[in-house]
Amino acid sequence: MSSNLMSRFVLLSSVGIGSYYLGSFVERRKIQDKTVCGNEDYVNQNNPDLLSRIKSMPGLPIFGSISAASPIPNENKSLTPSGTSRIGQIMKYGFPGLDNVRSYDDFVLSYDRRTRVAHWVFEHLTAENVRRNEAVDRAKSDFKADESIHPFFRSLNSDYKGSGFDRGHMAAAGNHRSEQKHCDQTFYLTNMAPQVGVGFNRDKWNHLESYIRKLTKTYPNVYCCTGPLYLPRKEADGKLYVRYQVIGANNVAVPTHFYKVVVLETADRKLEMEAYVLPNQKIDDDTPLNMFLVPPETIERAAGLLFFDKIARNQLTKINGKKV
Repeated sequence: MSSNLMSRFVLLSSVGIGSYYLGSFVERRKIQDKTVCGNEDYVNQNNPDLLSRIKSMPGLPIFGSISAASPIPNENKSLTPSGTSRIGQIMKYGFPGLDNVRSYDDFVLSYDRRTRVAHWVFEHLTAENVRRNEAVDRAKSDFKADESIHPFFRSLNSDYKGSGFDRGHMAAAGNHRSEQKHCDQTFYLTNMAPQVGVGFNRDKWNHLESYIRKLTKTYPNVYCCTGPLYLPRKEADGKLYVRYQVIGANNVAVPTHFYKVVVLETADRKLEMEAYVLPNQKIDDDTPLNMFLVPPETIERAAGLLFFDKIARNQLTKINGKKV
């Protein structure tokens, strides 16, 4: 074979191989885009080849149902002054779960369509965003159904009417004072759960929210995850049962307990953690908050979630005030 013929053969082979790999790459990207953007269910974890094709972006889960509760801002507006997306900031240390994730302007939640109550709600608090702003008034905010949720799975104000329970905030309105819009969004019913009013929502739970806000005076960054629990109780036959009330035409679940798991970031980037579980009932006002401290692992087991999974526990200097 002449050298000229050989050169043509090599050239044609290179073009053919290049076209094959280019076509494969395009198809992989189509699969990836369809999986991440269009699939409402989890990616089939039994297909490791497919998972290996999905690129994990900073601060965002790689699969699951993710959507914006309000219109998604353009790239420039979605960035904080430091150039980091607000969602990336809030979820800096990982997502506890990836089911029906909803992003708002100043907090992120995962919504449980079965119970009509969030699985978890995540906030990033600083002294700046909890500082009182006279231009922001929670009295101007109205409780409202979240229309980003399918009508089959929404909770409504009518569900709470006459139930005897408060519409209790998971992301507290007092934590989002920098803009009226941020405060307003905490009043979506996706951010609410039925709570006992006197003695809990208006008292001890409120005390815990206030305490966590005050932590921003000591720690530059406070990351707070809040959610419901449905814990078992031993009944007369000696067996354990999970029983909880539901309210309204949409059968909104009434959690038996609520948790808050908090990571505190010091000025020198050291990390501490505190974890609380409070029963959804009237609590004596004299009961100190530290009575409700629990090992974070107990909440993870009960909730079926892994909190702050980007932080190894041996990276924490303190858990519940005790040195690790």
